[in-house]
Amino acid sequence: MSEAKKLIISKKMPKGEDGYKTFSIRIKDELVADINNLSLETGRSRNELISILLKYAIDNCTISDM
Repeated sequence: MSEAKKLIISKKMPKGEDGYKTFSIRIKDELVADINNLSLETGRSRNELISILLKYAIDNCTISDM
């Protein structure tokens, strides 16, 4: 078989090697509904929205000594 006709398939990166991590969280039903509604309004996935919202919260939070 000539080189021009070969199918070249690149190796898939191992899970977790793409700079993202997967983990589970527990949140209230109301918050899930809010995220779902925001997803519908913006056309963004829940995962994308959660990442955006978490990054914003981390960048804009202040820690206080009660």
